[in-house]
Amino acid sequence: MIVVTGAAGFIGSCLISKLNSENFNDIVAVDHFDNKDKLKNLEGKKILKKVSRELFFDWLDTNAVEVEFVFHLGARTDTSEFDTNLLRNLNTRYSQEVWTKCVNYQIPLVYASSAATYGLGEQGYEDDEEKISMLKPLNPYGESKNNFDLWAINQNKKPFFWAGLKFFNVYGPNEYHKGRMASVVLHAFRQIQTTGQMKLFRSHHPDFDDGEQQRDFIYVKDVIDVMYWLMHHRKNSGIYNLGTGRARTFLSLTKAVFNALQTPEQIIFIDTPEDIRDKYQYYTEAKMQKLKSTGFIEAFTSLEEGVEDYVKTYLQPTKYY
Repeated sequence: MIVVTGAAGFIGSCLISKLNSENFNDIVAVDHFDNKDKLKNLEGKKILKKVSRELFFDWLDTNAVEVEFVFHLGARTDTSEFDTNLLRNLNTRYSQEVWTKCVNYQIPLVYASSAATYGLGEQGYEDDEEKISMLKPLNPYGESKNNFDLWAINQNKKPFFWAGLKFFNVYGPNEYHKGRMASVVLHAFRQIQTTGQMKLFRSHHPDFDDGEQQRDFIYVKDVIDVMYWLMHHRKNSGIYNLGTGRARTFLSLTKAVFNALQTPEQIIFIDTPEDIRDKYQYYTEAKMQKLKSTGFIEAFTSLEEGVEDYVKTYLQPTKYY
């Protein structure tokens, strides 16, 4: 059995599709299962059992001998969430318990960290574990993820294989339920379909022109390919960046969506909301040498190719992966 926490979410549900396509069908899906929109992500997938996140640890105590691998992707991922107790419980403490169970039962573990841990990038974007204690995330979500990374690398007892993946800006199918936290690709698609135009945040930083803010956008299919590879690799434990290694502008992304829709470009700039303005990352770019040094050599999908596939294969027909 393979356990996927956050199974009904964006990346978790895509991972289950990948596993099913490789004939891994004994999937234990762990989630809260209270969101009808998220549950659509699981329709048609081969799942052995659904386990509530509140009951998961008891279930694992009983069934650990049958568990081959744990992908811990469940978390509160809202970067505008400021309830630190909630984030501490769902993101840090819950992850610590997952880790401890995997140690006790010697189950290999891959878990989701985040590029939000890097903050403004004062320490760069290298996945150097010696720098984790120096990182300064911009919001409580990033802090909760960084706190767990720091806790994990300082543990004397670790799973025989483990990997923490710092996801950069992931986009792709099965994010319909995410609302404000959905990728810019989905927001652009909906705005362009509705109004024929796209609104982008104006730059409030002297070093960046409007629309020239840059992020490392990575297609979800590439993310799950890496996770699937790690499930078989099971060597070189540690914390790894997971992006393409190439920062692209929001203008480039938006133009790719217009192109995929074969619609004339019409872009309008608006002020960045004040509640996130002082916590806004203007530039992120994953340094990918560490992952590549372990033997992962597959090329990542270009932004233009990923956007075209996402728009034409999933968004226009409203399909799930």
